[in-house]
Amino acid sequence: MKKVFVVGGGPAGMMAALSAAMMGKEVSIFERNNILGKKLLVTGNGRCNITNFADKEEFFENIPGNSKFLYSAFSKFSNKDLIEFLNKNGLKTKIERGLRVFPVSDKSIEVRDFFVNMLKKYGIKINYNCRVSDVIVENKHVKGISVDESVLNCDSVILATGGVSYPTTGSTGDGYEIAKKLGHTIIEPFPSLVPIVTYENVRELMGLTLKNVKVSAFFGEKLIREEFGEMLFTHFGLSGPAILTLSRFLHDYLGKGEVVIKIDLKPGLNVEKLEERVLRDFNKYQNKNLKNALEDLLPHSLILYVIKRANIEPDKKVREITKNERKKLVNSLKNLTFKVKGLRPIREAIVTGGGVSIKEINPSTMESKIIKGLFFAGEIIDVDGFTGGFNLQIAFSTGYVAGINA
Repeated sequence: MKKVFVVGGGPAGMMAALSAAMMGKEVSIFERNNILGKKLLVTGNGRCNITNFADKEEFFENIPGNSKFLYSAFSKFSNKDLIEFLNKNGLKTKIERGLRVFPVSDKSIEVRDFFVNMLKKYGIKINYNCRVSDVIVENKHVKGISVDESVLNCDSVILATGGVSYPTTGSTGDGYEIAKKLGHTIIEPFPSLVPIVTYENVRELMGLTLKNVKVSAFFGEKLIREEFGEMLFTHFGLSGPAILTLSRFLHDYLGKGEVVIKIDLKPGLNVEKLEERVLRDFNKYQNKNLKNALEDLLPHSLILYVIKRANIEPDKKVREITKNERKKLVNSLKNLTFKVKGLRPIREAIVTGGGVSIKEINPSTMESKIIKGLFFAGEIIDVDGFTGGFNLQIAFSTGYVAGINA
């Protein structure tokens, strides 16, 4: 019986092990933690956003990093296939806003336990607290692995060691080192989906969430990208889904000139309509101080900040506000601007960009083009998606394909 070793027991590794075992292979997982699926437990804020129900075209629009490489894997094991696999084997799912798919229980531990139970059902051997340091190769063909001073023989190896984000879950870049030693090119890892650090102090806004705003990133006059949705202020700057998505596109511009984020707090109103709206509120509250006259328009904790950024005296009576000041206020509402100092460290990123070059991996089998019997799955590959279940689906699709071909 063909012997397959899977290095890494995250979503990609567990899926790879399962699909290999379903093909009748003898499978062992080598996991450096004392539990499987550690990263799976923290996804979706502990609820586990398993995948996204988007149709194929929309799905690939949400994979900014090398989406074409995934076409073959996705056609063999799509989001719909994954949901059917989970449901058929007893894990019930539901679809929420943005077509995000979650377990009905809202508990990520249930998803992890589902996979662990399936691994047991198929007789897959799980080796915990094992650190694989090398893949043994002879004549460009996999022969085994080096693990904790021992050499174990096998027919093929699937590297599913993750990226370098969330190092506490075991993703510390070990797989990159192994692949590099075997002759693979590693595209320099960078933080994809990570909060943004601003020069402006936003501590007074910490914890404030804004919904239905438009956030745009500019490099000089050039619009890098804009996103619509939800964002959050933190002690160091900006976060939340729309900001995390934007962060994916800033990597190439940082350090080359000024990058700014502009927030349109009222994207549903153009400047003229917003001016009319502000005028209505001003007429209604003309005897109040400005800082007490914007409650209908903005969250309470944001009012003072926006007024200050517009350079208007917060205690000035509304009836005394000049036309020019009103225009400055409207501009602040439409273009609340923040200078980008940088991104948070890669260890805080939800996903790692970069990894093993896709040019050296066969997209229809996930096998190395350099070493026979060496396969890759999940975040170790230079492919990444936005938030919303896309990255887990990448892990499951590539894992499935690596497993059936290993």
